[in-house]
Parts: sequence; C-alpha cells; structure tokens
Amino acid sequence: MRSREIRPHIGIFGHTNVGKSSFINAITGQDISLVSDLAGTTTDPVDKSVELTGLGPVVLVDTAGWGDPSALGEARASRTRKVLKIIDAAILLIAGNAISATEKALINHFKEEAIPFLLVHNKSDLGLWQGTGASLPGDKQVLEYSSISRQDPWPVLRELKRIVPDSAFNRQPLIGDLVAYGDIVMMIVPIDLEAPEGRLILPQVQAIRDILDNDAIAIILKEREVDVFLKKTNIKPSLVITDSSIFNKADAMIPGDILLTGFSVMLARFKGNFEAYLQGTPRISSLEDGDRILLLESCSHHASCDDIGRVKIPRWMSNFTGKKLHFDVVAGLDDMPGPISDYALVVQCGGCMVTRRQLINRLKPALDAGIPVTNYGMAIAYVQGVYERAVAPFVNRAGPGTTYL
Repeated sequence: MRSREIRPHIGIFGHTNVGKSSFINAITGQDISLVSDLAGTTTDPVDKSVELTGLGPVVLVDTAGWGDPSALGEARASRTRKVLKIIDAAILLIAGNAISATEKALINHFKEEAIPFLLVHNKSDLGLWQGTGASLPGDKQVLEYSSISRQDPWPVLRELKRIVPDSAFNRQPLIGDLVAYGDIVMMIVPIDLEAPEGRLILPQVQAIRDILDNDAIAIILKEREVDVFLKKTNIKPSLVITDSSIFNKADAMIPGDILLTGFSVMLARFKGNFEAYLQGTPRISSLEDGDRILLLESCSHHASCDDIGRVKIPRWMSNFTGKKLHFDVVAGLDDMPGPISDYALVVQCGGCMVTRRQLINRLKPALDAGIPVTNYGMAIAYVQGVYERAVAPFVNRAGPGTTYL
C-alpha cells in the first residue's frame, strides 16, 4: 500500500530561476512543471506524484524560488519554509561557482530540521562547477547535472535513494501484523452527515487494501447491521475496526473476546507518535476549569453541524471532565493562534492526508514543551470508557520502548 501521503516527499529548492521546474521535468522524463524564463513563475509549492527510477512512487514538491527581496518574494519564501515540515529529503539546485547567502540559509534550514539533502549544479552545460571546497557545507559534494541537455538522471537519483531515510517509506504496518491468512476483519462504517457522498474516507479504503494485501477477508457494514450479521451468520471476526464516533456502541455490540479498535487509533499507531499518545491520553482526567485544548486538523474541510473535531470532541471532553474547557482548532499548516505553552492538551487528528514527518513535526513543539498529546480516536475512546480495549490490539506491536497502560 503506497498511497500518496505515505510516499517519500522530496523538496526541490533553489534560487529564483535556477531551473527547478526544468530539473523536475528532466529527472522524471515528463513535462509536468511549467517552465518559463520569467523569474518567479512558481509562486506556491506544488506537489507532483511521480515514479522515480530506483525509488518508486514519490511526491516531488516544486517550491517557489528564494532570493527575491520584494514583499511578494518574502511571502513565497515563507510558504517554502513550511515545506520543510513535510519533506523527507531535499535537493538544492545551484548555478554559478559559489554558494550564495540564500543557499547557505536554505542549508541551515535543512540542518535545523534534520533533512538530508543533495547539492546539484543544475546548469553544467554552461560550465562545470568550479567552486572551492571552502564554500561547501561539511563534506558535501556537488553533483553535476544539466536539465537542458536531459542527461541521464540516474547518478542524481542514486544519491537521492541513498539519503532518503527508510522511515519515509513508512514500513510500519497498518493492521497487517494483526491478521493472518483467512482472518475475517469487520469494519463498522457509519453513513452519517460527515460521510462523504458516494465514497468511503481514506482510512477505510486503506484498511480494506491492507486486509486484502494480507490475504484476509474484509466485511464492511453500518452499525445498524452489526447485530443482524453476527446473529444470522455466526461468524466471529478476528478484528473489528469501528469509526471512533461510535466507540461506545461498538463496544456494546462486539463480544469482549473479539479485538476492537478504531480507524483513528489504527492511524495513530501507523504514522503518529503512538507512545506519546499513550502517555498523554489519560491526562484528560486531569484537566481543570479554564484549560485550553488545541485541536489539530491536518487537512482543511467543510465543518458540518456535527463535526467530529469542532463539535463532538469538545462536547464529549467537557461532559467527561465536568470542567469549563476552551478549544482552539488549527487546520492544515495554519499557524498556531498563540504560544503552545497556552495549552494543557493537544489533540491531533488521525492525519490520513499528511505525511508521518508532517504529523510528527506538528506535535514536536508540544512535546518539547512537556504538553501532553493525544489523538482523536484515542481521546474519544478514553472519554467513552473503551480506551484500554481500543489500544489493546497494538500492545507490544508499536515498536521498542513503547509503554501501555
């Protein structure tokens, strides 16, 4: 399963008009980026899903050029800096025979964010790199390439493959380590106001594919059909995955000797900081009057009157604690409304539409400040009294150092 948000994300950076779009077209062998002699043609980061030799499916992020001192140029640079939170590796294109202050600034950003990167001299057809070693960071070497000449990109791609971390391919199983050949997995999928018209949401589709990839059997039904199905068929599923919003109903319907979890809990283990969630979720019980809760949505969507993050979780958490709590919601990569220290708890969505790196980086300021974090599904399970059952399927499967309650 290699859906878009779990492919390695590679950022393409460089000074304005250094040839980033031409470079992308050359290494992919496709004209997928707009090329122009006008500086600043790329004004916002643009994601492009492609196949790269030796790496397979990846997402290339074509960023706006740096070095424009105007107000618009600074706005472009600001958006480009946000890309650093989601990429797994970077390629910095240079031209000429020196590393400019702009490029040194980018290199410092890569180091601060622990992003592995390559330096590529993108206009070698105009002359090979003659810069001195003193101008290079550390032991970095400059790779020669010419987008205009459409050279064989393999020398560059081979080095890219070498630096992309294994974690970028997200080898953590979704539920594959919970099922075996012929096992039956039941998925409870409510069709309510939040259900998209005519389709399933991404985590549900991912779970179906993972079940099939592991030679198990998927059964999908709404909550109203669960009792009928169990009574009429006498089939005992090995695992049940429910929408988190009906955890308490699923807990009552599914016999206690059957493993039960939620789609959001599944994602928490798959791409979130599961150990931090496990430690942070019980802190819900310690919330006090006046505490502020930060809800992090990793995508922007139209909020319904029964929205899980903006309506249901605040209501359930307030009712559970009996406290007067204040909730702030931040969607996508929007800036925080205030200092992270203002919050007593951070609640992160499942993150189905973002990379693991983006999700981990989103939580890092809170963890660095000692603020507990949890996940939508785990928080819901906790306030609905089914927390231990919901995380039980993943006991001893989250990796070294993980602790469970």
